[in-house]
Amino acid sequence: MPPTTTVMFADLTGSTAVFERMGNAAATKTVTALTDWMAEVSQVHGGRVVKTLGDGVLALFPGGADAVEAAVQLQREHARRSNRHGPMQRLQLQVGLACGEVVEVAGDCFGDAVNVAARLSDLSGARQILATDTVVEQMRSAPPGAHFHPLGPVPIRGRAQACRLFRIDWEEDSSTDMMTIPAFANTFQPVPTDVGAGAIELHHMERSRTFASDELPVHLGRAREAEFLVPDPRVSRLHARIDWHNQAFVLVDLSSNGTCVRFQGASTELRLRRDECVLHGSGEIALGPEFTDWSLPAVRFELKLR
Repeated sequence: MPPTTTVMFADLTGSTAVFERMGNAAATKTVTALTDWMAEVSQVHGGRVVKTLGDGVLALFPGGADAVEAAVQLQREHARRSNRHGPMQRLQLQVGLACGEVVEVAGDCFGDAVNVAARLSDLSGARQILATDTVVEQMRSAPPGAHFHPLGPVPIRGRAQACRLFRIDWEEDSSTDMMTIPAFANTFQPVPTDVGAGAIELHHMERSRTFASDELPVHLGRAREAEFLVPDPRVSRLHARIDWHNQAFVLVDLSSNGTCVRFQGASTELRLRRDECVLHGSGEIALGPEFTDWSLPAVRFELKLR
């Protein structure tokens, strides 16, 4: 059997806003310094940087434990740096980890693991780490303060099979009910080739509705034409849309103020502004920029996959 490698894609989000705010020269200097630092952290943990991607890094690790530790350190140190440096607060990290056979050709690398890691980086969102079960299975223990949250089988664009994923919660002060290594070591089951269709339940105050995947797209907003009505003046007429795409429920922000997602058990929030993310499990959708305003309309969701 060919040797397997753990692939890490670490990307910066928010660079467009930083370039607008700082100007090309200063922003380029900031982003370059960050990607150089990301490469150094990867190398400290035994990784080999294959290439930098403008605002990201692609690195290969001999084992999953080293890759997870590098990803956790990147998130923690970048969070501390961002608190000290104003412009960096707009630049957040999103990381994807996958394991498999990798073929290197002319300074680049190819393989299913490379494609999956890149896709997970896109799916993860700011301040998040997503990893396949094949990465997490290699861990004897979690990095101190980190937790693993199982997401179950999640469809990945371009693949016939879904991947069983874990979200790695890295914030040391988070209190969660996440699974540690002993808790999930024996829980892995074969991932089905097709996770099938399903439904999404939406709840807001006394209003509840269930939409099957073949009923999508549906809109959330205050307008009468919105399939799920949220009658609040702070909500856009058609604030967000939920699509069924590539066997996944996808939330798309359509508003001027933004939409925020908080997944059940997560210690971080995913902010969307004219952007999209894949929904998994259950959680809340704030129809506004963040959850800090307790009065902001929030829609609870839960996926029911068949």
